[in-house]
Amino acid sequence: AAMALSGDLWAELPAERRIFCSVLLFSWAVYLWEAFLAHRQRRVYRTTTHVPQELGQIMDSETFEKSRLYQLDKSTFSFWSGLYSEVEGTMILLCGGIPFLWKLSGQISGRAGFGPEYEIVQSLVFLLLATLFSAVTGLPWSLYNTFVIEEKHGFNQQTLGFFFKDAIKKFVVTQCILLPVTSLLLYIIKIGGDYFFIYAWLFTLVVSLVLVTIYADYIAPLFDKFIPLPEGELKQQIETMAKSIDFPLTKVYVVEGSKRSSHSNAYFYGFFKNKRIVLFDTLLEDYSALNKEPAEGEDGENEETKSKTKNKKQGCKNEEVLAVLGHELGHWKLGHTVKNIIISQMNSFLCFFLFAVLIGQKELFAAFGFYDTQPTLIGLMIIFQFIFSPYNEVLSFCLTVLSRRFEFQADAFAKELGKAKDLYSALIKLNKDNLGFPVSDWIFSMWHYSHPPLLERLQALKDAKQE
Repeated sequence: AAMALSGDLWAELPAERRIFCSVLLFSWAVYLWEAFLAHRQRRVYRTTTHVPQELGQIMDSETFEKSRLYQLDKSTFSFWSGLYSEVEGTMILLCGGIPFLWKLSGQISGRAGFGPEYEIVQSLVFLLLATLFSAVTGLPWSLYNTFVIEEKHGFNQQTLGFFFKDAIKKFVVTQCILLPVTSLLLYIIKIGGDYFFIYAWLFTLVVSLVLVTIYADYIAPLFDKFIPLPEGELKQQIETMAKSIDFPLTKVYVVEGSKRSSHSNAYFYGFFKNKRIVLFDTLLEDYSALNKEPAEGEDGENEETKSKTKNKKQGCKNEEVLAVLGHELGHWKLGHTVKNIIISQMNSFLCFFLFAVLIGQKELFAAFGFYDTQPTLIGLMIIFQFIFSPYNEVLSFCLTVLSRRFEFQADAFAKELGKAKDLYSALIKLNKDNLGFPVSDWIFSMWHYSHPPLLERLQALKDAKQE
């Protein structure tokens, strides 16, 4: 009877109230599910205090304890920041934060001589204010994460000055890309007629391809120093390996990741016959600044970056670096990069098509406090961020499952190149350098891990190692 009554009450609610309540309920349902998974994983961190037998050969008890405490701190931080984020989002919706900010944007653009007919100008002011608000509220969390958690566990290499300079630069560069792209997208939607969703999708496709092309050459160097990998044995070996699998390599760079953090990474980018490989200096034993004592007279350099030299060697030997690159090039050779682009663009097209179907629904705007106007930017925000959220959750999970499969395939490719033994030791080293915790709750792992757990990867490589 109670269920029937609540069903009747729900049916009697106006459509816009039902939409609003559904969005809010789903958002909290996702948050509670994520919190439940994180709780299960935290229990693993708390209770697994000794190195499990199967990890005995891989991890010493000191590293195991360090990684356990690091991941426990990260998980606790994630719980509080996630709770804050959910409460903030709920309060913004309940208190009408979005229509308030839209109205304020209208007043600001009005003072600058742009009336209500200049919707795109008002949209850009709205976007600028929204991202500014997000940057300011996110700042304390970012500071705590960098200067308390990462600092405590020996990863942070930044000074406060470097951090703020970096944050301001990031904000400015983001606006320089976001505002022109958004204004053109809104313009295309407005003049595109019945088939605007096709033009909007093509525009976002072109923008994403241009950004991928220029990112490493023009955007990334604004934040980090990229230097060509010096001539020598490693460069020669990389070029030989690339040639053996027909990878059209044009340049190999080393990026000074150690100025920011001691976490390590490697990636490649570029289209068609113009591929470049980027190695973090923290990945390379011979180049990592963290393995070197600062030379005399280098104080000026260290004003921006702390020198935290440790006794331990960080990074991988040349053979292990080649094995890691064998894995990365496996992603290219097996078409994973192209497959991801195709999936992403099919999803993008579907979203724009559904957006075109839903944009005329006045109830969607009314649900979020827009009774008299239906601004295009607000429509994009409501539909892409709120209405599509159940679909986005399902898609995200499917992509995580696919990613894990791709990782196994890329490992198998490196194995075929004869790199199984070196990749095996590289994965152990990288796990140790990055304080990865090799034990995980199965549901947490299934839902979150885009890379398979360390033990599973090592097991798959072990067979080849022993052959």
